[in-house]
Amino acid sequence: MNEKYLQKAAKLLEDCGLRKTHPRLALLCVLFQTDCALTSEQIYEQLDCSTDKATVYRTLLVFLRHNIVHQAYIRDRRRHFELADYCKPDQCHPHFTCRSCGRTICLRQAVVPAVQNIPDGFLVLHRQIRLEGLCDECSGNSPQ
Repeated sequence: MNEKYLQKAAKLLEDCGLRKTHPRLALLCVLFQTDCALTSEQIYEQLDCSTDKATVYRTLLVFLRHNIVHQAYIRDRRRHFELADYCKPDQCHPHFTCRSCGRTICLRQAVVPAVQNIPDGFLVLHRQIRLEGLCDECSGNSPQ
Protein backbone atom coordinates (compact mmCIF):
# COMPACT_ATOMS: atom_id res chain seq x y z
CA MET A 1 0.00 0.00 0.00
CA ASN A 2 1.12 3.51 -0.79
CA GLU A 3 2.36 5.11 2.46
CA LYS A 4 0.73 8.49 1.70
CA TYR A 5 -2.67 6.87 1.14
CA LEU A 6 -2.22 4.58 4.13
CA GLN A 7 -1.68 7.57 6.43
CA LYS A 8 -4.65 9.38 4.91
CA ALA A 9 -6.84 6.28 5.37
CA ALA A 10 -5.73 5.84 8.99
CA LYS A 11 -6.57 9.47 9.79
CA LEU A 12 -9.98 9.22 8.12
CA LEU A 13 -10.88 6.10 10.11
CA GLU A 14 -9.63 7.71 13.31
CA ASP A 15 -11.67 10.87 12.65
CA CYS A 16 -14.78 8.72 12.19
CA GLY A 17 -14.13 6.70 15.33
CA LEU A 18 -13.59 3.46 13.41
CA ARG A 19 -10.96 0.83 14.09
CA LYS A 20 -8.02 0.78 11.69
CA THR A 21 -8.22 -2.77 10.38
CA HIS A 22 -6.14 -3.97 7.46
CA PRO A 23 -9.18 -4.51 5.15
CA ARG A 24 -10.54 -1.03 5.89
CA LEU A 25 -7.18 0.61 5.27
CA ALA A 26 -6.63 -1.36 2.06
CA LEU A 27 -10.10 -0.59 0.73
CA LEU A 28 -9.66 3.13 1.37
CA CYS A 29 -6.27 3.08 -0.35
CA VAL A 30 -7.93 1.62 -3.46
CA LEU A 31 -10.56 4.37 -3.41
CA PHE A 32 -7.97 7.12 -2.89
CA GLN A 33 -6.13 5.96 -6.02
CA THR A 34 -9.07 5.99 -8.43
CA ASP A 35 -10.88 8.76 -10.24
CA CYS A 36 -14.09 6.83 -10.79
CA ALA A 37 -16.78 4.98 -8.88
CA LEU A 38 -16.13 1.25 -8.48
CA THR A 39 -18.27 -1.79 -7.78
CA SER A 40 -17.45 -3.91 -4.74
CA GLU A 41 -16.13 -6.52 -7.19
CA GLN A 42 -13.77 -4.01 -8.82
CA ILE A 43 -12.53 -2.91 -5.40
CA TYR A 44 -12.00 -6.54 -4.37
CA GLU A 45 -9.92 -7.19 -7.51
CA GLN A 46 -7.60 -4.27 -6.71
CA LEU A 47 -6.95 -5.16 -3.07
CA ASP A 48 -3.45 -6.29 -2.23
CA CYS A 49 -4.49 -8.23 0.86
CA SER A 50 -6.31 -11.46 1.56
CA THR A 51 -9.81 -10.09 2.12
CA ASP A 52 -12.91 -11.92 0.94
CA LYS A 53 -15.74 -10.35 -1.08
CA ALA A 54 -18.17 -10.41 1.85
CA THR A 55 -15.75 -8.38 3.98
CA VAL A 56 -15.36 -5.83 1.18
CA TYR A 57 -19.13 -5.41 0.90
CA ARG A 58 -19.66 -5.22 4.68
CA THR A 59 -16.86 -2.66 4.94
CA LEU A 60 -18.50 -0.55 2.23
CA LEU A 61 -21.78 -0.63 4.18
CA VAL A 62 -19.95 0.57 7.32
CA PHE A 63 -18.33 3.34 5.28
CA LEU A 64 -21.76 4.31 3.87
CA ARG A 65 -23.18 4.67 7.38
CA HIS A 66 -20.25 6.91 8.37
CA ASN A 67 -20.45 8.99 5.17
CA ILE A 68 -16.93 7.98 4.11
CA VAL A 69 -18.20 6.62 0.82
CA HIS A 70 -21.47 6.93 -0.98
CA GLN A 71 -23.29 4.94 -3.57
CA ALA A 72 -22.66 7.00 -6.68
CA TYR A 73 -25.15 5.15 -8.88
CA ILE A 74 -26.51 1.78 -9.87
CA ARG A 75 -25.80 0.43 -13.36
CA ASP A 76 -26.83 -3.01 -14.55
CA ARG A 77 -28.15 -3.67 -11.02
CA ARG A 78 -24.63 -3.19 -9.59
CA ARG A 79 -23.85 -0.51 -7.03
CA HIS A 80 -20.89 1.77 -7.66
CA PHE A 81 -19.11 3.34 -4.70
CA GLU A 82 -16.72 6.25 -4.32
CA LEU A 83 -15.36 8.49 -1.62
CA ALA A 84 -17.92 10.99 -0.39
CA ASP A 85 -15.47 13.87 -0.11
CA TYR A 86 -16.53 15.65 -3.31
CA CYS A 87 -20.28 15.50 -2.80
CA LYS A 88 -22.93 17.02 -0.62
CA PRO A 89 -25.43 14.83 1.24
CA ASP A 90 -28.19 15.82 -1.18
CA GLN A 91 -26.25 15.94 -4.46
CA CYS A 92 -23.51 13.90 -6.04
CA HIS A 93 -21.24 15.27 -8.75
CA PRO A 94 -22.08 14.07 -12.30
CA HIS A 95 -20.64 10.87 -13.76
CA PHE A 96 -19.95 10.08 -17.42
CA THR A 97 -20.15 6.50 -18.68
CA CYS A 98 -18.53 5.66 -22.01
CA ARG A 99 -20.70 3.35 -24.14
CA SER A 100 -17.63 2.08 -25.98
CA CYS A 101 -15.05 1.21 -23.29
CA GLY A 102 -17.44 1.08 -20.32
CA ARG A 103 -15.38 3.39 -18.09
CA THR A 104 -17.25 5.73 -15.78
CA ILE A 105 -15.49 9.00 -15.09
CA CYS A 106 -16.23 11.41 -12.25
CA LEU A 107 -16.94 14.92 -13.50
CA ARG A 108 -16.13 16.70 -10.24
CA GLN A 109 -15.61 20.09 -11.87
CA ALA A 110 -18.80 20.02 -13.98
CA VAL A 111 -21.46 22.58 -13.14
CA VAL A 112 -24.96 21.18 -12.82
CA PRO A 113 -27.86 23.61 -13.26
CA ALA A 114 -30.70 23.47 -10.77
CA VAL A 115 -33.74 21.43 -11.74
CA GLN A 116 -36.79 23.66 -11.96
CA ASN A 117 -40.56 23.20 -12.08
CA ILE A 118 -40.76 20.12 -9.88
CA PRO A 119 -44.47 19.42 -9.31
CA ASP A 120 -46.03 20.34 -5.99
CA GLY A 121 -45.95 17.55 -3.44
CA PHE A 122 -42.67 16.05 -4.68
CA LEU A 123 -39.80 16.12 -2.19
CA VAL A 124 -36.35 15.66 -3.72
CA LEU A 125 -33.96 14.03 -1.22
CA HIS A 126 -30.98 13.34 -3.46
CA ARG A 127 -29.91 14.40 -6.95
CA GLN A 128 -27.71 12.30 -9.16
CA ILE A 129 -26.69 12.85 -12.78
CA ARG A 130 -25.13 10.23 -15.04
CA LEU A 131 -24.26 11.09 -18.61
CA GLU A 132 -23.58 8.52 -21.34
CA GLY A 133 -21.69 8.81 -24.59
CA LEU A 134 -18.12 8.39 -25.81
CA CYS A 135 -15.15 9.39 -23.64
CA ASP A 136 -12.37 11.54 -25.04
CA GLU A 137 -10.23 8.49 -25.91
CA CYS A 138 -13.01 6.55 -27.67
CA SER A 139 -14.30 9.60 -29.54
CA GLY A 140 -10.79 10.41 -30.81
CA ASN A 141 -10.89 13.82 -29.11
CA SER A 142 -8.29 13.06 -26.46
CA PRO A 143 -6.23 16.14 -25.52
CA GLN A 144 -2.68 15.91 -26.82
